[in-house]
Amino acid sequence: MGTSHRTPFPVFVLLLLICFCKSDDHLTPSKLLSTGDKLISNGGIFALGFFSPTNSTTNSYVGIWYNNVPERTYVWVANRDNPITSGSPGKLVLTTSSDLVLLDSKGRTLWTTMNNITAGGVETAAILLDSGNLVIQLPNGTDIWQSFHHPTDTILPNMNLPLNNNLSMYLIAWRGPDDPSSSDYSLGVDSSSSLQILAKNGSRPYWRRAALDGVWVYAMYQSKSGIIMSQTIANRGGEFYLTYTVSDGSPSMRVMLHYTGMVKFLAWSSNSLSWEIFLELPGSSCDSYASCGPFGYCDGTQAVATCKCLDGFESDDHNLSTGCQRKKELHCGEEDSFITLLSMKTPDKFLYIRNRSFDQCATECSRNCSCTAYAYANLSTLGTTVDQSRCLVWMGELVDTGKHGDDFGENLYLRIRSSSVSKKKTGALIALPVLSVLSVLVCIYLVWICKSRGKRRIKEIKNKHTPQHLQNSKLNELENESIDLPYICFEDIVTATDNFSDYKMLGKGGFGKVYKGLLGGGGTEVAVKRLSKSSGQGAEEFRNEVVLIAKLQHRNLVRLLGYCTHEDEKLLIYEYLPNKSLDAFLFDATRNSVLDWLTRFKVIKGIARGLLYLHQDSRLTIIHRDLKASNVLLDAEMNPKISDFGMARIFGGNEQQANTIHVVGTYGYMSPEYAMEGSFSVKSDTYSFGVLLLEIASGSKISSSHFMTDFTSLIAYAWSLWKDGNARELVDSSIVENCPLHEVLRCIHIGLLCVQDNPNARPLMSSTVFMLENETALLPTPKEPLYFRQRYDEVEDQRDTMGITLNKMTITMQEGR
Repeated sequence: MGTSHRTPFPVFVLLLLICFCKSDDHLTPSKLLSTGDKLISNGGIFALGFFSPTNSTTNSYVGIWYNNVPERTYVWVANRDNPITSGSPGKLVLTTSSDLVLLDSKGRTLWTTMNNITAGGVETAAILLDSGNLVIQLPNGTDIWQSFHHPTDTILPNMNLPLNNNLSMYLIAWRGPDDPSSSDYSLGVDSSSSLQILAKNGSRPYWRRAALDGVWVYAMYQSKSGIIMSQTIANRGGEFYLTYTVSDGSPSMRVMLHYTGMVKFLAWSSNSLSWEIFLELPGSSCDSYASCGPFGYCDGTQAVATCKCLDGFESDDHNLSTGCQRKKELHCGEEDSFITLLSMKTPDKFLYIRNRSFDQCATECSRNCSCTAYAYANLSTLGTTVDQSRCLVWMGELVDTGKHGDDFGENLYLRIRSSSVSKKKTGALIALPVLSVLSVLVCIYLVWICKSRGKRRIKEIKNKHTPQHLQNSKLNELENESIDLPYICFEDIVTATDNFSDYKMLGKGGFGKVYKGLLGGGGTEVAVKRLSKSSGQGAEEFRNEVVLIAKLQHRNLVRLLGYCTHEDEKLLIYEYLPNKSLDAFLFDATRNSVLDWLTRFKVIKGIARGLLYLHQDSRLTIIHRDLKASNVLLDAEMNPKISDFGMARIFGGNEQQANTIHVVGTYGYMSPEYAMEGSFSVKSDTYSFGVLLLEIASGSKISSSHFMTDFTSLIAYAWSLWKDGNARELVDSSIVENCPLHEVLRCIHIGLLCVQDNPNARPLMSSTVFMLENETALLPTPKEPLYFRQRYDEVEDQRDTMGITLNKMTITMQEGR
């Protein structure tokens, strides 16, 4: 009988031990994960737990790795930049508020999910799936957080990579083979476009996947063992996602951004018991970003990849290292034509125009003299979306173009001089049907009527407000040219703005008000600038902006879409930028947190590139003269666009400097030689940029009152901190803890170089852009800026003798459009 009571006991213990030894894939608020524990997915494919990299005895991390692969291979790391140090134990817990939290031995939080979703008192669970995805899940199966949305350096099959700026995810490579911390190599959606993927080293791209072109299966990669991985584009609710898929029963496969910067496609080989690399990018020289320079392309159809010039271009350099130049310059008229380049990799730095047919896309480019090429694709194969068109246009240089065979690429329509086309191509053009010729002639006639009407209006306005003795003087080169800009009927603008309703008003300034409107049948959002009827400067600003901005095309300059004159009404129609102006975020304590350092640095570099275009890359040298935070507008992706060119001046020929007795602009942003002597040049804009750079880094206005106790301005305060080695104190408190401090301090240094008293001591914008984009570039040592500390009162005293007109000191609106 005793025996009958003793026998079940060891069996019970054995069953209990088996229960405890069984791997679990769940983590709940009542069950935490400690050092030495791990979760194993239901099928035993992946494991999650604590690990220390090889050759590291002090740092430990929480990560996910392949459980069924002999070679330890990590695919995700939670606390990659905040390790548990000194070998102290840690624990991973799921809180009652449905957050995963990693704590060290002292209870300090090293990492958390912060999903910001309340489970409503229902107990959630963290589950490791066989896909390698760690999810926080409600009892009904709804995922409220998942590691697939926060990748580190690896993409696993069926992980969705959003092709959308607002949902963008980036792969960031490990710093070294045993160091999972973030390196400078990144791979993700281009911040300026939701259509392409870039691999970058810091801010410099080194590989690019061409823009989305409507092909559902973008590529298929086959390993040595015959396993195929497909790269597909999926449409979910109008958002596009890139996904890698493999067939059932395939071995483990992954895509990773290696610590060397290479993008590697790998499959596990059971024969060699190692990872087989079946594709690496960049591979050939054709994959390297912009390897053939501007207007050159890499021909990958040959046995050896070769750089060539696009049709109508040539190079003086036999190896094409500097790119190509046009054989004959464009004339922006009938002498120009478009040729079709087949199966091309579309270039980088395009402008994406929505809701356009192919013909409308072609018209967008052909009517804009700055447009050098366009491409069109139909995205309907990717599913039903609001806009199934994809019109891309290029302004200026074409970079990172290639040709990889007839099965890849798309048609690129390139603008060249007709005389640059071969006789064979010219003959083909002559053979167009008569009906097409007649249609073109009709279109040209209609456009001529509209342009003539607009030019007459401009001339009337100009003559009305220009003294008679100046009306016959020679105008500058740009003003003599025709205005290649649509004239928009006043009635259409009234309808678009609901008769200039107050609730449509975006802002107002010294020269008028700005309204939001929906223009045309397509409902295009625009910003309508209505110049004040009572403003004596309205006509001059109007003429300046229409003539000037119509000729300027750059991604960091606001785009003028059209203009209108009606009786005494003068209106300018701009692209609508939803985030208004930089100052609306930068100087608002409730909104400045939106501007993290990554965004601020993008804004800084964008403004710099815009000024570089005005000073050097546009057809004539253009001085803005009123650059400030309220004149920098932000688009939906927080890309900056310089606006308000009413006070801009054009330099022609060898002109480097000019003088005026009417100083216009905004105190604080004005250079000393301009404010006191009326002398301005490109270095005047450099000074304004330096002020703006210090404002962005500090989050404070140039004249912020809290500096006034000991310093006359932000410049004096910044110099005092910088020379004492305390520049960190200048950095905006909302970003100082989570920014690469060396990068911010470098920007402060560059800002001080830009606000030097002597214009010759300030860098050109070309040098400024180089210093911003190259961390290894040496920076000169600035001298103390004395202007605001010692000379500001002198400027106040000399206003009358200099003829400074006070009502011209600031001419721009404080709200963005």
